[in-house]
Amino acid sequence: MKKNKVLLIGWDAADWKTIWPLIAKGEMPALKKLISKGVYGNMSTMNPPYSPMLWSSVATGKTPDKHGVLGFIELMPNKNGIRPVTANSRKVKAVWNILHHKGFKSNLVGWWPSYPAEPINGVVVSDKFQKVSADPKKKSPLLEGTIHPKSLSKGLSDLRMFPYEVTEAHILPCIPKASEIDQDNDRGLSSFARILAENTSVHAAATNLLRTTEWDFMAVYYDLIDHFCHAFMKFHPPKLNAVPQHLFDIYKDAVISAYKIQDMMLERTMQLVDDDTTIIVMSDHGFESGYKRILKMPKYPAAPALEHRQFGIFVAAGPNIKQNEKVFGLSLIDIAPTLLHMFNLPIGEDMDGKVALDIFKKSNQPRYIESWETVEGDFGQLENVDEPNALDDEETLQQLVELGYIQKPDEKIEIAILKTKCDLKHNLARVFLGKKDFESSKEILLELIHDVYPKYQESDFEGKNAESLTKQGFKVGDSVIDIIPYYMDLLTIALNQSQFENAEKYLYQLRTLDKKFEINTYFAEAKILVSKGQVHKALKLLQIAKNRKPNAEVWYQIGKIHVQLDQFKEAKASFEKALEFEIDRAKFHQAMAAVLMRLNEYEEAAEHALTAIELVKYYPEAHYVLGEALEKLGDLENAKIAYETASKLKPVEHKRAEKAIENIEEKLIGTNEFVDKAEYKHRKDQIVIVSGLPRSGTSVMMQMLHKGGVEVLTDDNRKPDESNPKGYYEFDPVMAIHKDNSWLEQAQNKSVKVVAPLLKFLDPKYRYKVIFMTRDLTEVIKSQQKMIGKNPDVLPVKLYEAYNKHLEKVELWKNKEPGVEIIYINYKDVLNQTSEVIDKVVSFVGLDMNTSAMSKCVDKSLYRNKS
Repeated sequence: MKKNKVLLIGWDAADWKTIWPLIAKGEMPALKKLISKGVYGNMSTMNPPYSPMLWSSVATGKTPDKHGVLGFIELMPNKNGIRPVTANSRKVKAVWNILHHKGFKSNLVGWWPSYPAEPINGVVVSDKFQKVSADPKKKSPLLEGTIHPKSLSKGLSDLRMFPYEVTEAHILPCIPKASEIDQDNDRGLSSFARILAENTSVHAAATNLLRTTEWDFMAVYYDLIDHFCHAFMKFHPPKLNAVPQHLFDIYKDAVISAYKIQDMMLERTMQLVDDDTTIIVMSDHGFESGYKRILKMPKYPAAPALEHRQFGIFVAAGPNIKQNEKVFGLSLIDIAPTLLHMFNLPIGEDMDGKVALDIFKKSNQPRYIESWETVEGDFGQLENVDEPNALDDEETLQQLVELGYIQKPDEKIEIAILKTKCDLKHNLARVFLGKKDFESSKEILLELIHDVYPKYQESDFEGKNAESLTKQGFKVGDSVIDIIPYYMDLLTIALNQSQFENAEKYLYQLRTLDKKFEINTYFAEAKILVSKGQVHKALKLLQIAKNRKPNAEVWYQIGKIHVQLDQFKEAKASFEKALEFEIDRAKFHQAMAAVLMRLNEYEEAAEHALTAIELVKYYPEAHYVLGEALEKLGDLENAKIAYETASKLKPVEHKRAEKAIENIEEKLIGTNEFVDKAEYKHRKDQIVIVSGLPRSGTSVMMQMLHKGGVEVLTDDNRKPDESNPKGYYEFDPVMAIHKDNSWLEQAQNKSVKVVAPLLKFLDPKYRYKVIFMTRDLTEVIKSQQKMIGKNPDVLPVKLYEAYNKHLEKVELWKNKEPGVEIIYINYKDVLNQTSEVIDKVVSFVGLDMNTSAMSKCVDKSLYRNKS
């Protein structure tokens, strides 16, 4: 009887930006066929995007802080040396361990890391299998633990390809002008031969096992695309200005050739499985192929990962997979839970990923278990017993050095060990940073800075080590450990937490330490300037950065500042520029959607919000602005769904979404009659705000509310005077609301005066009834001029224009705040149509009030500055 099988194929760094043009030209037919039979979509990566960490997350459904693989190298068990990362670093069970426990057979080929091979039910060809010497004079025997079961070692060993076996027949289709390469100074051909040989070895082992073994689950990992990209992407079209023309002509087809080779391998793989097999092809991240390509890599730990893009690829086809459909919101940590679900096994509640239910035609609801880690029994795991010397692999270390993933290990073994320890801790800090666990990240980073800070001594600059250290710009007394990356991450955390004083301190430290390479600190400095209220200075700084090197991020940051200045047309233009550079950045589309809402362009706002959600499904801000747009377009049912999704996805309570949902529900049952964006009903714990420009009648309205029976929040610090003989009813903390609005809790079920420019700082967690006082602007300014001892007949034009802008901003603010209801009361109406105004205010506040006492507050003799 046939049984369903699952084949998981990993293409490290495969990117849709490169794939789609090839598919359009018919140059990746196998992948195109798979897409037409199944589903496809983006696969979001994690921070930091280092392959061993990411592929371990694919296998476990857990983030690196849980699974334990934290980099490219690790300490040997005896702590006396370092080595390329092994399967021993993984501290939790992978999918194949769980399948082993449940009696399924699994094959694993080339997975990174999978050495030493785990003794599972099936075959493991570990990532040491393809690592062979480039020297034809050297033998490359399989190390103990490379293959499980050991009995298959001889037969599989013969399938390995060596770099010296690569011929012109392999090279010329990929690099037609290979004969022009100066091999004395250019290692391009040797890199090509090594990468091709290693991946051919992996493919040979995989196809052999597909044909000769019984299996339920099989996983194969290729690094072909990733390594070709790191080696040759700088030469990929379009040509970068700094790339010499002759090198561009030689290597311009190399990256494309990697994709074509990978597709041919997929075609053969597809021929070897039946229709009852579900095939998944995925990558752990993408690869920059446009203007963000890096020609000169900075001296930063695992700097090549800077070329990795946020999204990889996902394609799946099989018996129960939907056909020719795009799926959204997938993350690489979703793979393991999805695989377990396909085998009808429960998912660990301690897994960070979710089951990708959207890919299936039919699917039962997932079952859960508290954790697979606490289940007893045989899981085919390693016993962590290693001979450290047997794992010494200088060639693999050298390859990681050449790729730029690690620096050349220090000749002093104690320093090499120290640097490895620091790198692993730093990677863990970056994992927490990616998870927005800022406190855990900060704790590790500060520990690294303060506890691990040995200096170079005179003796370090002797012998063959001296030249290397001098070239790198070190001198006696410098730190052995480069702490610049730690301060960069601390700066990022401080900005995320709006701790701008700390951010400024870290920025100063970076500028003090920055001796070896120039750090781009424009964005950080601009955010610090904004926090100080120096918005225009921040904008000028970013415009300088944009003129020096235009890019998506600088346009995005410029757009954000325009939003703060309520310059929405300028913000829209900036976000459009950002999208010209990078059309697939979710945060750019979300920002554009929010700006379009302020410009009343609701349909376009909805489109951009939907695009953001397509790129990142679990994006609460995008769902919220989609709800806003749909509500304005009259689609209340779907607006409610969008608001509800935003509320569920927000890690803390999404108060705006909750208020918006309440408003929608009331609209749907027809209880609202909106006038001035007002609901004439009392709200539990509402805060009544009296607002307007200074001298617009706010004090008399506060007095009316007080006499009418609404308790007033005031400290009476400002005493009555000639300008306001009946009192100001002010509360001093209001003036610092932009720094601290926590006092608003005291204002519930009371009234408080807040001048118009400060309304935007109200906390959206509360419901507000805003009584906004209006008055002829000429009268307002004359009254203010007289109050401060200036000639009331001289009207400052700039002040007049500024007040007009303040009033426009109030309109924008009240339209985007679902918890705000507002009525406008003209000061002249208070004086001349007092009873009508009182009725309107009482109805709006929703309480029984003493209207007679309110009426007595009106004193026409105080109306002294008339236009």
